Amino acid sequence: MRKIIHIDMDCFFAAVEMRDNPTLRHIPLAIGGSRQSRGVISTCNYPARAFGVRSAMPTGQALKLCPHLTLLNGNMEKYKTASRQIRSIFQRYTEHIEPLSLDEAYLDVSDCSLHHGSATRIAEDIRRSIYTETGLTASAGVAPNKFLAKIASDENKPDGLFVITPDQVDGFVKTLPLKRLPGVGSKTAERLSQLGLHYCADIANAPLPLLVKHFGSLADSLLKRSQGIDERPVFKNEQRKSLGVERTLEQDLLHYTECVEAISQLLPQLQRRLEHYSTTAAGRAAPIHKVGVKLKFSDFRQTTVEKQGQPLQLDKLLPLLDEAWQRRQQQGVRLIGLHIGFKTEHLQQLTLPF
Repeated sequence: MRKIIHIDMDCFFAAVEMRDNPTLRHIPLAIGGSRQSRGVISTCNYPARAFGVRSAMPTGQALKLCPHLTLLNGNMEKYKTASRQIRSIFQRYTEHIEPLSLDEAYLDVSDCSLHHGSATRIAEDIRRSIYTETGLTASAGVAPNKFLAKIASDENKPDGLFVITPDQVDGFVKTLPLKRLPGVGSKTAERLSQLGLHYCADIANAPLPLLVKHFGSLADSLLKRSQGIDERPVFKNEQRKSLGVERTLEQDLLHYTECVEAISQLLPQLQRRLEHYSTTAAGRAAPIHKVGVKLKFSDFRQTTVEKQGQPLQLDKLLPLLDEAWQRRQQQGVRLIGLHIGFKTEHLQQLTLPF
């Protein structure tokens, strides 16, 4: 058994702004699009969440829920600086760090001797150090694997700690709603519910042929996670899996030729980002594995079309755009994006005793 900690900063971007400007602490605050333009909420503080505002919500919808919401464009360089401070704190405890984003990461502390090897006390010390040195709060989950650690970090948010010891795993997962499992989105959760499957205990007792029939390759993951099994190691390499650019449009695009023009403008931006990443990756940039086009329609449906083995060229992107455009169902296009996926190599890590 391993000792895994998942650290998740509390409303990170908004928290940095509140730290730097205390007058923002007790008012609804969001980082996202301005009142005069369309966009989405990147993150929001807890006073805003009390009104129903959430990350990834369209800014217009957020303003309807909370008309007095304070909106900031955000400062990515400032957030990156704070993230680097937090990363340096992690490195005092372990080399096995897997960043998921600027504000969350997995740490494998199985071989950490600090605090007599207690993962719980290590997590407490990490949270204390983060607050003392950055003025920001973090929530943490401690468990024998990544999947449970991530779920645990959400149990006592904000500024909380939740521990699942090896002997508590079976009892914890039995009552865990299936909708909280990784890979179970709203549509999958709805299908599970229609089959009378609501909790992990239900999956454990479900016939395998039934799961395979309805969920295909996801059936194996559902079975393992519902038993608290997750064998994935914490990857200490920091190879990016993808890189992308996107734009929320001032007005919906109603014609295919307008989308072609938008793609033509986005492509140089993505090429510059790729060049910058390749330069700063110090020779570790992986080759491009796939390219993709993303469209979000007027009704907020979105679709992505990807193809492997394609160079990042306009003539190779247009067939993907055309396929995505055919899915619009007479809706306009409110957002358009491009992305590339990299080939990544996963490092194996020994399993150490708990």
